[in-house]
Amino acid sequence: MLTGDNEHTARAIAQEVGIDEFRAGLLPEDKHAEIERRQQAGEIVGMVGDGINDAPALARANVGFAIGQGTDVAIESAGITLMRGSLHGVASAIEISRATLRNIKQNLVGAFGYNVLCIPIAAGVLYPITGTLLSPMIAGAAMSLSSITVVSNANRLRLWKASQEEAS
Repeated sequence: MLTGDNEHTARAIAQEVGIDEFRAGLLPEDKHAEIERRQQAGEIVGMVGDGINDAPALARANVGFAIGQGTDVAIESAGITLMRGSLHGVASAIEISRATLRNIKQNLVGAFGYNVLCIPIAAGVLYPITGTLLSPMIAGAAMSLSSITVVSNANRLRLWKASQEEAS
């Protein structure tokens, strides 16, 4: 945890949220430098902030999370804006991001699999063996079915729920 707050306040907050490592009394450039140092060490850095002093670090981080009730500068500097003031939103944002990437990969595998299988059949690869060609109507119906499958799979994300409910 990197904060501009005093040592006593930082320690109390770190203990409350379960953070072992923290630095207090930092200026905006100190936060930015620490994030840069960690990135150069190969770490992926996420930054949560709400104020003008957090904006440089939010912009520098791999992923910046702005608290929705924060300043406009922080919100503009971050990649993600949390609508509530709860830190549970960070975990939820990471979970939905992972679910979305998993869904995209599933859709790509399905679409490529369909094309690898169906395009050669539509091109007549089976004609020498079976003497039949794929009807354009069947090919069109199969393509529509492929699109419906991809869209249906993507719509499953609408039902997604965070594993840890956010505190209101």
